[in-house]
Amino acid sequence: MEFQIDQVIGNLNELFGGKDHHRQRKGLDFITIPKEQAVAAITYLSNPEGFKHLVLLTAVDWLEQGQFQLTYLLNNPDNKQDLGIRVLIPRDQAVMDSIHDLWGQAATYQRELREMFGIHFPGSPRVDQPFILEGWDGPPPYRRDFDTKKYAEETYFPRPGRSSNDPTEYMKHQLYPDE
Repeated sequence: MEFQIDQVIGNLNELFGGKDHHRQRKGLDFITIPKEQAVAAITYLSNPEGFKHLVLLTAVDWLEQGQFQLTYLLNNPDNKQDLGIRVLIPRDQAVMDSIHDLWGQAATYQRELREMFGIHFPGSPRVDQPFILEGWDGPPPYRRDFDTKKYAEETYFPRPGRSSNDPTEYMKHQLYPDE
């Protein structure tokens, strides 16, 4: 029987409340699943639908909408199909169920998202241990409301001999030195 991604998308819509299907290109589709149904849908995709590999787990901070978008990119190697599961969660209650029991590498992604965005994955191994930012005591730096410039100015001192350039003027001078 030939693999049909449209049938899989239809099943996700019917069984798990999927919506907003988008075909990026042949072999790469995205669909949004409600938070409450996400782990069940991802489990369903791993077996029986054959999406055996978690390619990545990432987040986008939709600050203006007050939510994070988690994207679980899954791969079905037998059918050369990638499927992105998008899940929206509130920023002020940034909690999502863990999928580390399906794919062990999910725990690493979840640790990173915990540290960099402040998204909590209860029960995920070592999720509260430092991962990249050892000794960090500031807010999660990948949140869009994190002020990098302010943090740097308050944390680091200016070094002698260091200058700052306007990027537009600097590049103009580098590209067109005679003008």
